[in-house]
Amino acid sequence: MKMRFIMLLFITLLSTPAWAALQTVTLSVPGMTCPTCPITIKVALGQVEGVSQIDVDYREREAVVTFDDAQTSVAALTEATTNAGFPSTLKSTNANDNDSSQ
Repeated sequence: MKMRFIMLLFITLLSTPAWAALQTVTLSVPGMTCPTCPITIKVALGQVEGVSQIDVDYREREAVVTFDDAQTSVAALTEATTNAGFPSTLKSTNANDNDSSQ
């Protein structure tokens, strides 16, 4: 009986991504000066591993990015926009825990 419990515990620990979480951040991108700028920003952010969703708003001059925090970071996101010619800074963050959708 103990062996079954240990095996079940071991399998459970290996099969759940307990430490990775989706995170949503809003980046301020003040350098957006034309309606086509969001395309460049979206492409740059889309090339960052772990990014799952990108919404760029030209009028607000911001990008809302959802990503896996085990695969990338805010620093990598701001670096990607900067390398594309649009320096950005963190405006706000919202951690999404996996249990909220259940």
